[in-house]
Amino acid sequence: MNIPKVSFLEVLKNAKKILANPLPFHHKNFEKYGDVFKVSLGFGKSVIFTRDAGFAKHMLQDQHRKYGKSPLQTKDLAKYIGNGLLTSNGEHWLKQRRLIQPAFYKKKLDILSRTIKETIREELVKIESDTTLDVYPIMNDLAFKVVAKSLFSYTDTGNTMSRLQYITEEAQKALIREIRQPYKLWWFYLSGEIRKTLLLTNEARDILNTIIEQRRVSQEAYDDLLDMLLTSKYEDGSTMTNDQLIDEILILFIAGHETTSNALSFSLMLLAKHPEVQEQVYAETLDSLSEEVSIMKQFEKSQYTKQCLEETMRLYPPAYFSDRIALENDEFGAIKLSKGESVLISFFEIHRHQDFWEDPEKFNPSRFDPEHKKEYTTCYFPFGAGPRMCVGSNFAMYEMIMVISELVNSYRITTSSVDIKVKPLITLQPVEAVLKFVRR
Repeated sequence: MNIPKVSFLEVLKNAKKILANPLPFHHKNFEKYGDVFKVSLGFGKSVIFTRDAGFAKHMLQDQHRKYGKSPLQTKDLAKYIGNGLLTSNGEHWLKQRRLIQPAFYKKKLDILSRTIKETIREELVKIESDTTLDVYPIMNDLAFKVVAKSLFSYTDTGNTMSRLQYITEEAQKALIREIRQPYKLWWFYLSGEIRKTLLLTNEARDILNTIIEQRRVSQEAYDDLLDMLLTSKYEDGSTMTNDQLIDEILILFIAGHETTSNALSFSLMLLAKHPEVQEQVYAETLDSLSEEVSIMKQFEKSQYTKQCLEETMRLYPPAYFSDRIALENDEFGAIKLSKGESVLISFFEIHRHQDFWEDPEKFNPSRFDPEHKKEYTTCYFPFGAGPRMCVGSNFAMYEMIMVISELVNSYRITTSSVDIKVKPLITLQPVEAVLKFVRR
């Protein structure tokens, strides 16, 4: 197959628009060239873009051993957050996955449920009723504190957690500039921008190292994620070093709070725009929140709320793209790949593809009813797919169900916004998620 190619000149002509929001540019090319095309990045480099769900499944699941994370993550992102689950390949990734995954088993999450629930309720008290407000900063702070307290059982008496939050957000902004303007990388080094960001991330590592050292000398058991990670052992009986622990914790902070806050904000916007759906969620909360039940029981009683979140992540997937690099020559149908070629998978486009979804632009939680959900297993990637599927997916779903249930149970949510605006960074963020919460 001769893959259509978008010239570097075309990229330069649209550079400002791509930097602000690349989704319209890519959508135009998908509509023009089909489900697979190639973009020239200059200096002899190029990347293949795809919204072919079968091709995505081929790389992420069926033939995952033939593909690895590209330098975008293993080098560019890793220089800021280290060599952890998200940014590693091969044996190191497998070793870390086997060590960390048990910390997110459902039984372990049940232990954390009280911490998660208490943190959510503490944060939601800050919402002012009958006031118009941008919900994203609130959801962002909430999700960050849930991760921080689940990790450290941490009560912040100073500005430690807010400083960590600031640093992770600054690192993301820097990385986005580098990704969208690779031809300016020399300037980012020369101007000192990269050095400035590295100094910030080193500060974050020092903060985390202090927390870890304090915990190592403590005799107190907290039953939090840090306790679980400190005591987890590799096959040879050894435990993680401080440096490796910090790598994994930084990834949990970034992946664990930002994707969740995005999905929650989009979900609340969609519920505000669809009051009939919101009322069905409210009716469900009357049962799920009727008594003090375990997180597992609440999860079981919140099926429709879960469907609303699943439909939200179809329309606005927080992890809206993923990338892979061919580790050897491979082919999928008429597509032939050479070793070293990079592929960017657009989950945003797959989730709105007319070949896979009926009325793809419509918010319809019923499509994820358990009886119909299996129809979409080959074209739905809210947490990725295959062996590298997000290790914290259960944690995220439990947290989001609790937040939505608590909010809808207490408030009727409205909005005057006509459109939902997005800001694609490393994750897909909402812009001006302005809502009004009216106490029921």
